[in-house]
Amino acid sequence: MTQILIKNGHILTMNGSPISNGCVLIEDNKIAYVGKEDQPAEQVIDARGCIVMPGLINAHTHGAMTLFRGYCDDTSLKQWLEDNMWPIEAQLTDNDIYTGTMLACLEMIRSGTTAFADMYFHMDKAAEAVDESGLRAALSYGMIELGDEDKGKKELSEGRRFVRKWNGAAQGRITTMYGPHAPNTCSKAFLGNVKENALEDNVRIHIHVLETEAELNKMKEQYGMCSVNMLDELGFLGPDVLAAHTIWLSPGDMDILARKGVSAVHCPVSNMKLASGIAPVPELLSRDVNVALGTDGTASNNSLDMFEEMKTAALLHKVNSMDPTALPANEVLKMATYNGAKALGIPAGMLKVGMAADIIIVDMNKPHLVPVHNHMSHLVYAAKGSDVRTTIVDGHILMEDGKVLSMDQNRVMEQAAHAAKRLADSVEK
Repeated sequence: MTQILIKNGHILTMNGSPISNGCVLIEDNKIAYVGKEDQPAEQVIDARGCIVMPGLINAHTHGAMTLFRGYCDDTSLKQWLEDNMWPIEAQLTDNDIYTGTMLACLEMIRSGTTAFADMYFHMDKAAEAVDESGLRAALSYGMIELGDEDKGKKELSEGRRFVRKWNGAAQGRITTMYGPHAPNTCSKAFLGNVKENALEDNVRIHIHVLETEAELNKMKEQYGMCSVNMLDELGFLGPDVLAAHTIWLSPGDMDILARKGVSAVHCPVSNMKLASGIAPVPELLSRDVNVALGTDGTASNNSLDMFEEMKTAALLHKVNSMDPTALPANEVLKMATYNGAKALGIPAGMLKVGMAADIIIVDMNKPHLVPVHNHMSHLVYAAKGSDVRTTIVDGHILMEDGKVLSMDQNRVMEQAAHAAKRLADSVEK
């Protein structure tokens, strides 16, 4: 049995009161003790002057899009998609997906994210990258059928193949989901088939819902109702559904999400950058909807830093409501930890005996983090991903004292830069 003791830190459990000068004992891949009493262990990590907390969970992203970071910024959504993103995505190879996902994993390890939900294509290579990196992930093959029955059969077949091949892989660190892209890119019949398959395979569903006003208008024109009502009428919605973005919601839509137990994922930076709108997060939370936090892909965010995402979420809703008490730090931190774990269906998001040992250590001995009047407030409003000192996933140390141990950082960055240049050059020719 492998034992790691983290001691002398400020333990933020997300499951009760914090513990000053506390200890967390890891045995193999689980948390075995949380408290103030010293415990014997083979390896001891001194977290003096640090916060010890659950790893952050990025509940919606497209990892391999790191290769498009900074590509075609500051353009309209239509131009961004049709003239830039779709043509360059068409050039992606299996190896590009592996390379881009490795870069995403590197960035997340360095900035304190221990688990993420990913939807893209060539997903076998994304799974290989997750396995190699040591991170935890809920992966889905993004299916777009556009009402084409033959295409739908192929997409669903690939989605099912991927789900069955990789669910529980990497010693359980990889779980799978079905990934129908969105209600406006998938027909009702296709979405019904997806739901049936997900229930049969006992996995969750990851889908974009009402990200744009254009989707809302199209759905009303096509079905006489919005995406949420259409999905509800289909019997699609439930606690197994992770709905990304959820911006253009009516009060009735929010009531449906609450009643059905759907998890919503807020992606404030991406939504602001693409001018998609502002999700009604305080209203969702007031209805007890489980709201998690995600970055979306780096092409529409430029960063996978969940500390940045937390701060942006908190500030956005304060100014949007003109209420400085809206979305307080403790609520945002819960969205990025416990709520994210619930959305992904993983035993993480809090430091509690029996939970997965997905833990980060944040160094508070930095000029921008001194003095400390409120630890949670500091994590949301002042801390940065670069303040993460150590990242542990499934009981394995992936980064220690700022040094990534699970991959060759320089090699990953070099390969990603080369792949990104080749892709950009191929489109420009």
